[in-house]
Amino acid sequence: MKFILNIIWLVLCGFWMAIGYVVAGLICFVLIVTIPFGIASFRIAGYALWPFGRTTVERRDAGAGSLIGNIIWFVFAGWWLALGHIVTGVALCCTIIGIPLGIANFKLIPVSLFPLGREIVPTDQAFAGYR
Repeated sequence: MKFILNIIWLVLCGFWMAIGYVVAGLICFVLIVTIPFGIASFRIAGYALWPFGRTTVERRDAGAGSLIGNIIWFVFAGWWLALGHIVTGVALCCTIIGIPLGIANFKLIPVSLFPLGREIVPTDQAFAGYR
């Protein structure tokens, strides 16, 4: 089922959202100082391209640097990408088949706003460290 949802996601919105993250990452690489943001953007682009079967968890070793980085990311790129997820999610929720995809789009908003200090893991490993 995850494979089918990922294929539908890729066709309807995943490709375009991943392009948005790649563009944001390329801009971050051009500015040199923001290369860590570009790396995070490329990581999220892969997640936005194929999200079903994966989730994000907070990294335990994330500290003040990721907090400051997330604030900078939010101001310059995060809210634009989150707006893309909102618009795409609302558009997908207009159809019955698109409702699960719209909900998945809404679940991507927090990681698009604050990507640093988060790790993308398979859903079966998301809570393996908490047992």
